[in-house]
Amino acid sequence: METIREIPGEAWQVVSAKFTGHLLEYLLIAGGAYVIFYILLRRRLSGRKIQPAFPKLPQMRREVLFSLLSFVVFGFSALLTVMLQRAGWGQIYVGIDSLGWGYFVFSVAAIILIHDTWFYWTHRLLHWRPLFRVVHRVHHLSHNPTPWASFSFHPLEAASHAIMFPLVAVVLPMHVSVVGIWLLYMTVMNVGGHLGFEILPRGFARHRLLGWHNTSVHHDMHHHRVHCNFGLYFNVWDRLMGTNHPDYLAEHDRITAGSAADSVEPTGGAEPEKVG
Repeated sequence: METIREIPGEAWQVVSAKFTGHLLEYLLIAGGAYVIFYILLRRRLSGRKIQPAFPKLPQMRREVLFSLLSFVVFGFSALLTVMLQRAGWGQIYVGIDSLGWGYFVFSVAAIILIHDTWFYWTHRLLHWRPLFRVVHRVHHLSHNPTPWASFSFHPLEAASHAIMFPLVAVVLPMHVSVVGIWLLYMTVMNVGGHLGFEILPRGFARHRLLGWHNTSVHHDMHHHRVHCNFGLYFNVWDRLMGTNHPDYLAEHDRITAGSAADSVEPTGGAEPEKVG
């Protein structure tokens, strides 16, 4: 297997490069979402606004500031990944033929599922009162989040998210493009969860298959109801652990009530049962 043993540049270059990459992705995806939903289509999509009020400028400034701090932390996570790779412990590789396309697809699914599990349980831990007051409260200052809140974390919370990847990279071989796919999916889902608008069609949350994927309503409810809906990508751990808000499906129905022409018919009819 061809591994990346030598990545040029000093430590500060690695950190700054990662910071710049996250910043550009943030400006493109979060900034693009803000322009579309909060400026260009604000009135047309007002019926899809999850919470009627629009956040004020001071909140968005705080969200951007803490997101920038998070990107610094992510930069140091990238540096740790590079150090592990140089030491021969990292499993990031180039050349898809090394492990084949089947493994490539498997590794994309694996890193997403591992991250979803990591996020759920560390998120639950951050809601432990001592940690919440000192660390996670920063994120929850955005009771009515905007796309700018997608990475608005206390630096310690950012570290709890960032440390996952270097640890996984030691045990799970990943092609370099798998890392890029995961980061893009993570950013899109994070921005979607903080969008403040529900863009998925009516019936999505109740669909027997699609309903396992989270919606904007799901995470928005976490921000203003707090002790529920801890999941990131999927609605699996929340169902297993009974942490979905009891009004989640009804709230999604309410927000999407005017979109009958754009609805998804539930296969099998009834709302998905809670697992476990």
